[in-house]
Amino acid sequence: MEALQDRGLTALRLILAFTLLSTTLHYAHNVIRAADYPQVEGLPVGVVAALVAVAYVVLTAIGLLGYRDYRRGRYWRALAFLMVYSLSGLASLGHFLVAVPQIPAFWFATIYTDTVSALLLWGFVTWAATKLNRVTAPDQLSTQH
Repeated sequence: MEALQDRGLTALRLILAFTLLSTTLHYAHNVIRAADYPQVEGLPVGVVAALVAVAYVVLTAIGLLGYRDYRRGRYWRALAFLMVYSLSGLASLGHFLVAVPQIPAFWFATIYTDTVSALLLWGFVTWAATKLNRVTAPDQLSTQH
């Protein structure tokens, strides 16, 4: 469990900082400049902007819950929250389901930094789950005897 608290907490903080920066920039641009992104037929731009804002707040709150639980040693619960939070980065790829956004390069790049942040979270969760399985499996075996 020490690896989770020592190396794991530092890595998680770095990944979450990167994710928060990337998603905040990208989602803010999505809200402020919603009309610049490919539109979903039948959904007014204002509705889309509101949905993006709500999604950002909800997913970020879930990410913060994951961080809180990780710090408190509730690792499995934390990892579940962090996997859900990773959707904030993956959702950015959804732009390409409608059309390629015609936006400045910096904002276009945030679609990819969001994706990278989601993949980093997945990698972290996989690493932490592997560590948890190594730590808890022997303990579980000894309690069965």
